[in-house]
Amino acid sequence: MLKSSLLHPAILSAAARAGHHAKILIADGNYPSSSKKGRNAEVVCLQLTPGIPTVAQVLKPLLEILPIDHIHTMGIDPSDEYALKSDPPVWTEYRQIMKESGFKRELEPIMKWDFYDSVMSDDHVLTIQTADQATWANLLLLVGVRT
Repeated sequence: MLKSSLLHPAILSAAARAGHHAKILIADGNYPSSSKKGRNAEVVCLQLTPGIPTVAQVLKPLLEILPIDHIHTMGIDPSDEYALKSDPPVWTEYRQIMKESGFKRELEPIMKWDFYDSVMSDDHVLTIQTADQATWANLLLLVGVRT
């Protein structure tokens, strides 16, 4: 019986094996997780029903159990047909979660196609596919070191 707020056995197993610089993607419901992943990545599908769970709901317990060096969002090219005039509202929620967890760095956007390239690296070890329907909700976590 675990006391952690994260109980999913496959996610716990992959997180335990992730070393320094490993990449964990928390994908929204629109992310093409079958094709945009690293060759070493495991995909865990948590899509229960549209909107459940969200990326934010997955981020919280991961920040409790893992040392994270960087958190990247998928940056938005202004010419993208889904571009917004300002940061997506979900990014405000991520910043609040990061602050509450004691995470000291800023949310760092990586432009959309560079984001895909970053995910498709050999360091990508896990994709957690959520059912989040928010636009621009994907997060790429870079694992740090336990000190």
